[in-house]
Amino acid sequence: VSVAFGFILKWNLLPVPCRRVSANLTQLKVETNEVQFPQLVMADVVDKDRASRYPYCIVWTPIPVLSWLFPFIGHMGICTSTGIIRDFAGPYFVSEDNMAFGRPTKYWMLDVSKVYASGSNAWDTAVHDASEEYKHRMHNLCCDNCHSHVAMALNLMRYENSTSWNMVNLCLLALIHGKHVSCAGFLKTWLPFLMLLGAVLTAALAINLR
Repeated sequence: VSVAFGFILKWNLLPVPCRRVSANLTQLKVETNEVQFPQLVMADVVDKDRASRYPYCIVWTPIPVLSWLFPFIGHMGICTSTGIIRDFAGPYFVSEDNMAFGRPTKYWMLDVSKVYASGSNAWDTAVHDASEEYKHRMHNLCCDNCHSHVAMALNLMRYENSTSWNMVNLCLLALIHGKHVSCAGFLKTWLPFLMLLGAVLTAALAINLR
């Protein structure tokens, strides 16, 4: 009783503005406790080191000899929403999570919100359908290759509301937007070409100095 009397006495001695602030804070505390905050969802992230997971990415790796001479030409694949790589690796064969010519050295992360139907289901469906189609196709290095497989997946999902994706614009855009997975990836991509270029320049300089 004495405690309650003391509290009432202190409350009555407070100025009216202070009483309002105290009451508002108490109400705010009660309302805050009643609010149910949504759970945070971990965004899809690239795991370059251990599992080679690249969700919603186009991945690229060099082809021996060919990429040494032309470093903008290489082997391309497209990843599912969980980061599993699908690539047209040879005649009537689409690899799954075992990319031809080794692990990716570059990746280009796309924006799943730019898929026409939106959502991971539309993305995965397009990647699956393109992969099933290319399981029945002969591999042609110049006309119907790994880039064409990726282009079909993007056309099926109507990425950026376009059905005009092809091997040429993919090759160019991957060169512009692609990021190297590591320093080792950078060296694997460019070092053979730079060494050959250096050898050619050295030989040309030596011939001119004779």
